[in-house]
Amino acid sequence: MLATVIDYKAGNLTSVVKALRHLGAQVTVTESPFEIAGAERVILPGVGHFSATVRLEKTGMATALRDIIGRGIPFLGICVGLQWLFAGSTEAPGCGGLAAFPESCGRFSPGRKIPHVGWNSLDIRPGSRLLAGVPNGAFAYFTHSYCAPLIAATVAATDYGEPFSAAIERGNVMGVQFHPEKSGETGLQVLRNFLEWRTC
Repeated sequence: MLATVIDYKAGNLTSVVKALRHLGAQVTVTESPFEIAGAERVILPGVGHFSATVRLEKTGMATALRDIIGRGIPFLGICVGLQWLFAGSTEAPGCGGLAAFPESCGRFSPGRKIPHVGWNSLDIRPGSRLLAGVPNGAFAYFTHSYCAPLIAATVAATDYGEPFSAAIERGNVMGVQFHPEKSGETGLQVLRNFLEWRTC
């Protein structure tokens, strides 16, 4: 199993790579658009601010990512990486996402502690391949202040005073708002499903 992990110089990739290797994956960490173009499957772990997409655009990685998404290569966005699959976010007005989905992400409504940090449960919709083998109500680890809305591609929702997309899936495009590398067996099962993903 080959997995290419995107390095955009804004986060610690160690735990993601360690989890993938624990599952038997052969991992390449890259910031090269050329390596992205030849990848079998791609993971974009997002940490920090939505505006980090600016680096993806400047380096040509965003163009390469849009291309592999369009070619049907399995793609998984983690945390902010899920949010980057959308057109944009109120966190960084004027900074575009990868626009695999036309909606935008936004900050949690006032009245709750921000960021949302810790374990929360997944309300899983039937039929998800990414979440196969994960029981409904399983807990995953979150840390974020902005979130994606519920859309047709939502395969798991979580509630933090308001519901949001905890996981999305459409064809080869997948994303999780939680950190699978920090979510115990639930997270390992998600990564295992992604590594074993075969396009139909």
